[in-house]
Amino acid sequence: MKSKNNMSKQFLKSDRLNNLSYAIRGPVFEKAQQLEAMGQKIINLNIGNPAPFGFDVPDEIVHDMILNLRNAQGYSHHLGIFSARKAIQHYTQQIGIKDVQFEDIFVGNGVSELIVMTMQALLNQGDEILIPSPDYPLWTTAVGLSGGKPVHYICDEESDWNPDIQDMESKITSKTKAIVIINPNNPTGAVYEKDVLKQIVKLAEKHNLIIFSDEIYDKILYDGNVHVPIATLSEDVFFMTFGGISKNYRAAGFRGGWVIPSGAKHRAKSFLEGLNLLASMRLCANVPTQYAIQTALGGYQSINDLVAENGRLRKQRDLVHYKLTDIPGITCVKPKGSLYVFPKIDLKKFNLVDDEQFVLDLLTEQKVFVVSGKGFNYPDKSHFRVVFLPDTDTLELATNRIGEFLNEKRIKSTPILQEA
Repeated sequence: MKSKNNMSKQFLKSDRLNNLSYAIRGPVFEKAQQLEAMGQKIINLNIGNPAPFGFDVPDEIVHDMILNLRNAQGYSHHLGIFSARKAIQHYTQQIGIKDVQFEDIFVGNGVSELIVMTMQALLNQGDEILIPSPDYPLWTTAVGLSGGKPVHYICDEESDWNPDIQDMESKITSKTKAIVIINPNNPTGAVYEKDVLKQIVKLAEKHNLIIFSDEIYDKILYDGNVHVPIATLSEDVFFMTFGGISKNYRAAGFRGGWVIPSGAKHRAKSFLEGLNLLASMRLCANVPTQYAIQTALGGYQSINDLVAENGRLRKQRDLVHYKLTDIPGITCVKPKGSLYVFPKIDLKKFNLVDDEQFVLDLLTEQKVFVVSGKGFNYPDKSHFRVVFLPDTDTLELATNRIGEFLNEKRIKSTPILQEA
């Protein structure tokens, strides 16, 4: 008979998870779910998921997936099907990344899976990875989950959120293995200047570091801004460039992504063997989506219509930026790319402790769900991220509610008494 003590033993989560978080789906997300379960209508501006807001996957992509479903019943090659990897190789030629072979490319279940796999393949306990602050928090979590130490370098709001190169170099140690960049950036909407990218490449050359470049938004650009793939700037650095169909082609639920090794691949043979092993262990990426990749990359690029001057994304970005910066006490660098704005609250003007209180109170009082800057590992406690995927009517309503909320929290100035 089993003892009472054994029957009451608790099964605990792994210690590796104790200091990890993912704020986009964290406690405030759970609160939003509770409110919706109670019948409250929430305006969700927390996640870059195009489909709920009427952004459909292009018909030709869906059509080609359907036509190939019978071919997609079995496992594929663990690195990806021929047509997908060949199309990605051709794409590297179009954008100027040199000497990428068909055999180099890894296809995955979205960029998220590939980020976790690459960190697992690379890191030993205590290895350090430089990650932007603010960041896309999956990078920080993936490093921690893999036994590494995320070290955040500052991106400078005063310089359109470009990375602070001096701060980046000051944080390089003997344990640093790589630099992560996110360009175009989530959450700030920055598109990095070519000169800044060149300086990052020089740092990687000087300190023998890998560059991991998350370029999932590389076609979502506004106002004529140009994206420069960092892997086009050197053949002496080892690069891993991440891309996929979730944002440019609005196919987030299809889970299709890739990572492209380039540059000094001869120095990364062992690492790539490890990544190959992990790719084999998950058998393969989902096969129906792989049949969409060639069509996506080779077909009509409808994203260009959405970001053009009269395009839907451009109009929504302009509306949100105008409405938020029209609120006294809010400033915001206008995003050059991606799907987000990252405004700053002047906390001295409001009865608010920090960005976390702002986000929770805004949700409970105005039913608008945004994410705090802390959720993106930004330390100043005064920023929040807004997704501008909803239509203009919804964004108008949401920004009006944000304005009403802040007006209620505004610190009233004390009138100065005049002497008689």
